[in-house]
Amino acid sequence: MADIFTPEKRSNIMSKIKGKNTKPEMTVRSTLHRMGYRYMIHDKILPGSPDIVLSRHKKIIFVHGCFWHGHAGCKRAAMPESNFEFWNKKISRNIERDNSTERELRSFGWQVLIIWQCQTKDPDALRMILRQYMRS
Repeated sequence: MADIFTPEKRSNIMSKIKGKNTKPEMTVRSTLHRMGYRYMIHDKILPGSPDIVLSRHKKIIFVHGCFWHGHAGCKRAAMPESNFEFWNKKISRNIERDNSTERELRSFGWQVLIIWQCQTKDPDALRMILRQYMRS
């Protein structure tokens, strides 16, 4: 299926997609805050500039968009049919970078949790995931 937008319109739409303070990220942050945890956000000193850093607990949380980070098996991560080669290459690079960043952080002694965008839709399940992670 061809894109229904002109290249200029598609570029305009894509330029408005945020990389920080997204709705899923804000949901995770507010849930953590209600659970009593305090954290830093987007620490540029650490590899990958993690979304949430709980220094006191030596824990990091990344909140990944299912499409942008290639969440395997998730319907939100379906690859577009138009310009398939471009998107496949872009998302593959994102996955490689994510894996490299996670390995590097773990080598520095950090525990890393990935929360997927689709996991933020169920508040009770999200709380349980965060509770288990913080207790580990």
